[in-house]
Amino acid sequence: MDEALVRSLTPSVLGVLCRRGADFAAAEDAVQDALVEAVRTWPAETPKDPKGWLIKVAWRRFLDATRSDVARRRREDLVDEEPAPGPTPDVDDTLQLYFLCAHPSLTPSSAVALTLRAVGGLTTRQIAQAYLVPEATMAQRISRAKRTVSAVRFDQPGDVATVLRVLYLVFNEGYSGDVDLAAEAIRLTRQLAAAIDHPEVAGLLALMLLHHARRASRTAPDGTLVPLAEQDRSRWDTTLIAEGVAILQTALARDRLGEFQAQAAIAALHADALAAEDTDWVQIVEWYDELLALNDSPVVRLNRAVAVGEADGPQAGLKALAELDADDTLPRYTAVAAYLNERAGNLDKAAALYMDAAQKASNLAEHAHLTRQAARLNDVRRRW
Repeated sequence: MDEALVRSLTPSVLGVLCRRGADFAAAEDAVQDALVEAVRTWPAETPKDPKGWLIKVAWRRFLDATRSDVARRRREDLVDEEPAPGPTPDVDDTLQLYFLCAHPSLTPSSAVALTLRAVGGLTTRQIAQAYLVPEATMAQRISRAKRTVSAVRFDQPGDVATVLRVLYLVFNEGYSGDVDLAAEAIRLTRQLAAAIDHPEVAGLLALMLLHHARRASRTAPDGTLVPLAEQDRSRWDTTLIAEGVAILQTALARDRLGEFQAQAAIAALHADALAAEDTDWVQIVEWYDELLALNDSPVVRLNRAVAVGEADGPQAGLKALAELDADDTLPRYTAVAAYLNERAGNLDKAAALYMDAAQKASNLAEHAHLTRQAARLNDVRRRW
């Protein structure tokens, strides 16, 4: 069975049921039942009209569920008769589903899970494995999200910025289980870019491609993290880089700069350097200044401090870092302080900060990397 085909048809099938009057939660359950049936029967014989087959099966599952629920008798007039056979309207509901799944009433984690389920076509099990949580926990999360958006009108306009934030959250989850969430996020963003002409959608797609191009070089064979400056750039995917740069250039030419375009411009400058020492840090700082004008957040200022340290020297970087509150809850703050202090020659302080940062690391790979950095500096000090 062509799994990619089934997943690509999911939004359209779900949209048809919603337009016929099914609420989102019931429609999504019916579509999932149809997908299970497809997995069971299609390997033997794939239907000539896969979309029509899924719609027919999903609609019947919805009718069965509705008719068996006495509490929903008020819907009987709506669903009593199955629509007459005929061609399925060629309407793309993907964009509306994106907006619905990224509804502002949902938490980010719920919005991500619902997007992967309803738009991505992933099963609850696959999503649970990707997020390393029990399937029952993910099922509850998705069920709550579906109940939350069930009362939302399907044709209400949505917020593109919210949709993009959800997709970026998916991308940043990377890979775990049997679902590559980074690749899935790129697939969904390509789909969104085909449905809506928006420079920030293009900017996010470019950013994802440019980051994904470096994926193979980010870890050593033993699984340890490899910092950007030490990565083997011959392993970077030049095809993805070229595509990302081309998409970014087209978006920037529209002169409607947004956060994702600015981030993509920074990623493009890193990708353009044949060696770490060739990186145009001065221009990267300028792009961080543009990004700050759009989003003056502590995370942006932290990353800018690193860039300033590379462009103007570690003391300048430490001065930029000092402008931030020493907030231990800010991801990477202590690690950045350790790096800049090492560059400035403050090895005792840097070693202590690396150990402190290791204790705050969000995953084992990062913890191991920071611990090795502290051990390396301690070894240098002992040899002195």
